[in-house]
Amino acid sequence: MRRIIVTAAASLIILSVFSQDKPVYENGYLVKVGDKAPDFTITKAGGETLQLSDLKGKVVMLQFTASWCSVCRKEMPFIEDEIWLPGKEKGLVLLGIDRDEPEETVLKFGKDMKITYPLVLDPGADIFGLFAQKEAGVTRNVIIDRDGKIIFLTRLFDREEFDRMKEVIFAELDKK
Repeated sequence: MRRIIVTAAASLIILSVFSQDKPVYENGYLVKVGDKAPDFTITKAGGETLQLSDLKGKVVMLQFTASWCSVCRKEMPFIEDEIWLPGKEKGLVLLGIDRDEPEETVLKFGKDMKITYPLVLDPGADIFGLFAQKEAGVTRNVIIDRDGKIIFLTRLFDREEFDRMKEVIFAELDKK
């Protein structure tokens, strides 16, 4: 009986790997630089909704985060001070996409972190799942150009990578 269960489980794993309709890229991403960003509708903490495709013509940064993520907490002040504050004046749209937490938690998280960029809700991590495997971790950023194309991806917080991301964002913002 035990062999049958193991065989059935192994078959299910193999079947799910082969039936996966999206390739998996580095760091568990389901998208890569050069891809058109998947469209989605999201709700900001507070109730307002917006659709990514409505932001065409703007440079967009998606920061996937969660209140329980220590690396996210480490990165967020740098995003606030070095990207958001100077970038919003140039038209940057920045959305902190909170992975599967209730609105009260997300609002408290933003207040605790002293960030001024909007945090949005991602119940069930469905938006996250458009960009990365749901089992993959947060602390990742997706930079999208004015045409809706992904131009930079990060995972975790590495100062060198963060600085490269900043260069890409501000170079894109400076394009007319």
